Amino acid sequence: MSTNVKVAGSEEWFDVVNERDEVVRRATRREVHATGLWHRAVHVMVFDGAQRVLLQKRSMLKDLSPGLWDSSCSGHLDAGEDYDAAAVRELGEEIGIRLPDGTRPARWFRVDACEQTGWEFVWVYRLAYTGIITLDPLEIQYGEWVAPAEVSARVGARPDEYCPSFKLIWPQVAARLQLG
Repeated sequence: MSTNVKVAGSEEWFDVVNERDEVVRRATRREVHATGLWHRAVHVMVFDGAQRVLLQKRSMLKDLSPGLWDSSCSGHLDAGEDYDAAAVRELGEEIGIRLPDGTRPARWFRVDACEQTGWEFVWVYRLAYTGIITLDPLEIQYGEWVAPAEVSARVGARPDEYCPSFKLIWPQVAARLQLG
């Protein structure tokens, strides 16, 4: 559970981490992004019964990568929050998936902090889901269920339409799905 308390209009706080993904201090979102400090994020790939993945086109209101295609849901960890709690929170906030208490999507793989991730250590999760999706219009402009092979083709044909972190993560997803 997040220990970060947000007051309306206040700055978000993130844990700043070292090269081993260990918390060394806290800083505001603004400072973290302005100075390239290492921090943490999650991406969740949601698959439907036909094995299609939900992609989101980020809202034009987003401060980073507005209007670009991205993972089903993604987001920063709040200060004091762990990866699993952030994945569950982001699923609820961005696409309206509420998991039963004590459950979380499956951890799939980890990506080290680098320029493409915006200096975020990232855990990528996988979730099979056939329920209703409710997109938050402040977060997501549009969502689409896409066959994984089609995602690979689209990213290859129009890479500028995708978030840098997604372009780094997707080939690893495709390899795990044995798409080549």
